[in-house]
Amino acid sequence: MTISIWATKGAVIGDKTACKEYMLTQEEIIDAINKGKLQYNVNYSYGNPYFKLIRKEVETLATEKYGEHRLKKKKLENELVQVNRELRGLKSKISALEKRKVELLEKIGE
Repeated sequence: MTISIWATKGAVIGDKTACKEYMLTQEEIIDAINKGKLQYNVNYSYGNPYFKLIRKEVETLATEKYGEHRLKKKKLENELVQVNRELRGLKSKISALEKRKVELLEKIGE
């Protein structure tokens, strides 16, 4: 049994996220849908409609419009944002663990 691309994790992307990640405008996405370049499903979140798009097709559209270099640069920028977010989370965890360590050492010393 094969799994549909629509059900595969990471294979689909929302239209708003596609705009942010691939520097496309909403108009460019709608135009590509109308021209048949992008497949889509309409979903709703809290009553608000949005398009679910196939990530590979969005990448192809962005490459055609703006070139491979811009797409690679944007992917690297997005990865950097994720790495920085994870680092901030780890720093806060380290800080909490250091405080707990001090508390435990004080209790042991009593």
